[in-house]
Amino acid sequence: MEALYKIVEFLFPFDFLQMTFMKNAFLGILIAAPMLGLLSTMVVSQKMAFFSDAIGHSALTGIGIGVLIGLMNPTLSMLVFAILLGLLIAYFSYKHQETTDTIIGIFSAGTVAFGTMLLSRNGNFNQYTKYLIGDLLSIRGEDLGILLIVSVIVFGIWYFIFNDLVVTSLNVSLANSRAIHTLALQMAFTCIVAVVVVLCIPWIGVMLINAFLILPGAISRNIAGNMRQYHFYSVFFALFSGMLGLWLAYVFGTSAGATIVVVMTCCYIATSLLKRLTY
Repeated sequence: MEALYKIVEFLFPFDFLQMTFMKNAFLGILIAAPMLGLLSTMVVSQKMAFFSDAIGHSALTGIGIGVLIGLMNPTLSMLVFAILLGLLIAYFSYKHQETTDTIIGIFSAGTVAFGTMLLSRNGNFNQYTKYLIGDLLSIRGEDLGILLIVSVIVFGIWYFIFNDLVVTSLNVSLANSRAIHTLALQMAFTCIVAVVVVLCIPWIGVMLINAFLILPGAISRNIAGNMRQYHFYSVFFALFSGMLGLWLAYVFGTSAGATIVVVMTCCYIATSLLKRLTY
């Protein structure tokens, strides 16, 4: 890690990166932002904003189950529950496409309520509020290793399923006519989103994780002229907002995750205005 820290110091000679925890947060952004930006393009294209929100909220139930069965670290229970919930939503949405929002709303409300019920037993909910807002500055060196491995896996899977995802996002009937297994594809994408969401929640928080999966793609859609630009701009604005937001959080002493979301929101407003002026 020391060699990596020296590279960061050499390439980005900023005062706020002199501290180890700030270096870790910065490296976390460099690894996670491209992955979140990439996923955001498909979340926006497939109108899955509500879905990703439900996956984020499922973390509460995952934490509650982990506490109930005595796990010291609830990450595993969060991951398993998020994947199961995602698969259930994908299945029911596929079978009842005309009521997708209703189905997601039911599962989302139910999991939030159940998770809150489990975590509020004996008045202990306050100790889990850290998962609601997250703490980007709490990323450790070993966390970066896990994040990097997951990122490589996500990009690898994306390479193989991207074209099918694009066709499916355009027209499900067309995808079926081309022998694309749309249900299996949706479930695979759901599992990817669930894994990334659960991995990032301790640092970004349940309340903000959905913004990271929506705003980069929404910003990019305002200015992109083709699919290549759509993905490039989404990844670029995820990185740009992450780095600028981290610096602003250091300057103003604010929450890093929340500050990054504010920067993303400003970028969305700016590109929306630019789009109106251009067309």
